[in-house]
Amino acid sequence: KLYTGNDSSRAITFDGNTNMQPDWCWFKARSEAYNHAAFDSVRGTTKLIRPNQATAQETHSTTLTAFSSNGFSLGGGDAFTNANNVTYVSWNWKKVAGVFDIQTYSGASNTRTISHNLGVVPKAMIFKRLDDGAWIVYHADAGGADKYLVLNTNAAVDTATTLFNNTVPTSSVFSVGNTNSTNGSGIDYVVYLIGNKQGVSKCGSYTGNGNANGPYIHLGFKPAWIMIKGTNIARNWGINDTKRSPINQTQDSLYANVADAETGSGNYIDFLSNGFKLRDTALTMNGAYNYIYMAFAENPFVT
Repeated sequence: KLYTGNDSSRAITFDGNTNMQPDWCWFKARSEAYNHAAFDSVRGTTKLIRPNQATAQETHSTTLTAFSSNGFSLGGGDAFTNANNVTYVSWNWKKVAGVFDIQTYSGASNTRTISHNLGVVPKAMIFKRLDDGAWIVYHADAGGADKYLVLNTNAAVDTATTLFNNTVPTSSVFSVGNTNSTNGSGIDYVVYLIGNKQGVSKCGSYTGNGNANGPYIHLGFKPAWIMIKGTNIARNWGINDTKRSPINQTQDSLYANVADAETGSGNYIDFLSNGFKLRDTALTMNGAYNYIYMAFAENPFVT
C-alpha cells in the first residue's frame, strides 16, 4: 500500500477487491532516509522493531494502532509511519497455512525444537531477538542448515551450527541451538516463517550472469514483491514491488538493511506473468554470483 503521511490519526484501507486483515506490517518511508519499522499481530500494536537495525523492540504509541479488517490504523506524527508530506510504502502479510506464519518464544539456552503452524516445511525463517541483536535469516537455498544471513547487514552468507542446531526445519517444528542470537536463556524472540505455495509464494535461488540480459527465474505466478540477496557477495537486500514501479522495468528499489530513501534507477527487473527476469548488471541482484530470493504473487493462481 502506498500513501502520503499527514501527521494525523487515520485509517488506511488496502486496494483491491478482497479484504485482508494483516498480521505483519512492514513500513518504509520512500522520500526520506527514515528507518524501517515492522509490527505484527502476535506481539501487538505499537510494538516496533527495525528490520535495518539490531535494536530492541520499542513501543511507539503513535505508529500502528490497529490491525483492521482491510488495512490498518495509524497515529499521528511518528516518522516511522506517518510524518507530514512524507511518502511511504507498507508491505503486508496475513498468517495463512502453507505461506506465512509468526511465532514468538522465550529462549532456554539448550538445543530444542519449537512448534510452528505453517503446515509445510519453511523455506525461509527470519528471527529477531527482541531485547536487541541481529535479524538472523535461514533460507533453504543458502547452503544448508548451518548457513545464515543477516537481514540488517549486507554481509554474505556465513556458517554457524548453533543458530538452527544444524537441523533443517520440518512441517511442524524448527530447531534452535545454544546461542543468544536464536535461543538465549530468558530472551524473547519473534520468528517469521515463509513457505513455498504454488501460485502464491516462492523462496528460491539463481546464479547471476553479470549482463543486462540477465537470467529468467520461473515462479509459476506473476510477482508483486521480490526481495533478493547475494549469498557469496556483500551486497544489500534489494526489494522491488509493482506498487512503487507499476510498469516494467521495475526500478524503484529500497533496501531492507539500510534507511536510505527510495532510489529511482538501477536494479531493473521485468515482473512477468510467471516469473521475473533480471535486466541490470547491478551486483545487488545480477553479478556473477549466487543469489537467494523471496517472492509473493500479485494475484494467486495455479492454472
